[in-house]
Amino acid sequence: MEHIVVADRGSVRIVTLNRPERMNALSRALVAEIGAAAREAAATATTRALVLTGAGKAFCAGADLKERTSMTEAEVKAFLGVYRDAFGAVDRCPKPVIAAIGGAAFGGGLELALACDLRVADPMATMGLVEVRVGIIPGAGGTQRLPRLIGPGRAKDLIVTGRRVDAKEALSLGLVNRVSEPGEVLDEAVAWGAEIAESCAPVGVAQALAAIDGGLDLSLEEGLAHEQRCYEVTLPTADRLEGIAAFAAKRKPSFKGE
Repeated sequence: MEHIVVADRGSVRIVTLNRPERMNALSRALVAEIGAAAREAAATATTRALVLTGAGKAFCAGADLKERTSMTEAEVKAFLGVYRDAFGAVDRCPKPVIAAIGGAAFGGGLELALACDLRVADPMATMGLVEVRVGIIPGAGGTQRLPRLIGPGRAKDLIVTGRRVDAKEALSLGLVNRVSEPGEVLDEAVAWGAEIAESCAPVGVAQALAAIDGGLDLSLEEGLAHEQRCYEVTLPTADRLEGIAAFAAKRKPSFKGE
């Protein structure tokens, strides 16, 4: 791929947005590559966690406005579908996806982080959905994913003002899960992914994510039924039997994803 770099650290795959000269701005090519990388990680058995990060000083500064100015209204409308497809692939990945936010994450860049399951930020990171300040609204899922994450009141504050928040406020809002030590955001994210990959059953993790994500818009009764369906997927797995045996033997389980 031309605009991302993919590397594996054990069972954790790192996907790095690699347009540092443009602060990793989201061109059409980069967005398509993000989706392809997410789908590839989902299909790779040896990958048990995925980390998204950005090269240079930014996680992702948002849309590539230089490219956007040359696009017609019809092309911009079509591009929104590319966003939904690519970020949807990140959102639907059955492996836990962690955003390592090492710098600016604005507009579509923050929307990409919102499509991830977990987020860790460098203390110097800044982020915001700034679209209303350039005459548009978030169009890559921000108006939908942010309220689900932090509640509609807090989301409206950020979206209708377009204001930026630092890592400390992002943590207090629940926008990020953790703040790393300075300069250690990628290592923190990889260590987090490795902890999940090495200690937790892959089928169990996938079904836990499916239970949470699939139940968000259901009633409690429907959600509980959905949870049971996800639970039942784990019942015939070898990993479930291994987990029980390891617990009884007081040893660390060896999960195979089977």
